[in-house]
Amino acid sequence: MKCQKCGVNEATTHIKTVVNGEYAEYVLCSECAKEMGYSNVFSDFATDFGSLLGSFFGNALPARTGAARCPVCGSTYTEIRKCGQVGCAACYDTFADELMPSIKRIHGNTTHCGKHSSVALARKENTNTQKAKSRLESLKEKMAEAVKNQDFENAAKLRDEIKGLEAQDNEK
Repeated sequence: MKCQKCGVNEATTHIKTVVNGEYAEYVLCSECAKEMGYSNVFSDFATDFGSLLGSFFGNALPARTGAARCPVCGSTYTEIRKCGQVGCAACYDTFADELMPSIKRIHGNTTHCGKHSSVALARKENTNTQKAKSRLESLKEKMAEAVKNQDFENAAKLRDEIKGLEAQDNEK
């Protein structure tokens, strides 16, 4: 495959980016990748993943003055910058002022805006199922009352509606 930028050299680098929710993919030769500023990301990639992550925090942010430590794990911001890994969940609160600009730059946002959790979906489905069952029970009671009162026309309509709801339940 040829490089998308120069169209001459063979593409050796595949870049995927998501910035502000917009996804983009590029296939570039090594020269064009270096030209576009991706050289520091790919150097030493196979040997030192920690330095790759550390490069995202890099020199873009000033080092925290003083040696403040996370009260839970004892990490300092300098250590987080060097290794590219946050020590624990409390580090996000402790070093929020320093981490949030980097997180926003890397991910495009600082709040999760992904899919709903499976727990919330299960609760919603359970609520919908309960509503459908109570509706079904209510219709059956109305149909029994209509039959008792010999209102067969209304009973037939209710019967058809019940069959429709039961068919929907069987499809699920």
